[in-house]
Amino acid sequence: MYFTDRGIEELQTRRGDEEVTLAWVADRLQEFTDTHPEFESAVERFATWLAREDDPDD
Repeated sequence: MYFTDRGIEELQTRRGDEEVTLAWVADRLQEFTDTHPEFESAVERFATWLAREDDPDD
């Protein structure tokens, strides 16, 4: 198990039954990078990956 898997599992456990919008996720990501600017590149890459996930050209 990767270290990040624990955080993903905690997210599923704590929030797994909730329905959220992508706007809510975007707000949380922005809040996270405002608080932790050292992770801005990783969050940017993740958000771009999510945005283009169904684009066959990417």
